[in-house]
Amino acid sequence: MSSNVMRQILQTIEDGVNSRPSAIEFEMAYQARVAIDRIRFAIKHTERFAPHTDAIREVGLQLLDALERLETADRRFQQRSRSSVRSVASGTHATAHVNGKDAPSVAANGA
Repeated sequence: MSSNVMRQILQTIEDGVNSRPSAIEFEMAYQARVAIDRIRFAIKHTERFAPHTDAIREVGLQLLDALERLETADRRFQQRSRSSVRSVASGTHATAHVNGKDAPSVAANGA
């Protein structure tokens, strides 16, 4: 095999690996979900039990900002996770270009 074909095959494999969330990303997503739940709890309790002062309002705004940021990151992870599962199931992401033509890779053939 020529080095050009080897590079293309290696690039296809790397693209497939990089398209799926890693174990650390799953762990971070789990920790983000835990933090989201705890921030919601804190917001609910500060609204209900804390005195309604400017400082408490600022705390509430900071908690809401943190909550929105975590929820945005969680949505991005969910979208990435779902799209990689769909592409692996359909075999769409795993093609290599050999001699100018698309050729299914090992992952797409199920071997």
